[in-house]
Amino acid sequence: MNKVKYLSIVIVIFAVLTMACKSNPNLYVASKQVDCVGAGPQKCLLVKENKDENWTYLYDNIQGFNYEPGYEYELIIKKENIANPPADASSIRYILVKELSKTKKDSENLPD
Repeated sequence: MNKVKYLSIVIVIFAVLTMACKSNPNLYVASKQVDCVGAGPQKCLLVKENKDENWTYLYDNIQGFNYEPGYEYELIIKKENIANPPADASSIRYILVKELSKTKKDSENLPD
């Protein structure tokens, strides 16, 4: 009986650790887009994974996300690797899992 309890505990701990390692990251999206050049001139989202980081350009869309200027968003996203992407494209696909917040505001510390 002790072996069954021990094995059950080990399985539960393993399952919890596995789920924790596969959590989807948060992504903050700034209240305005900026001009950028990827495969050609385009508008890029400004994003960051942590509130205390600098904004970075996101050259791709987030599938399922409808951006509205003037709002700062906190999202949960899923990143998927793309097998054999074109040379001028990202190897990562961004997919919206959940919109945690949408706040009307001007984002701070945006790049010039």
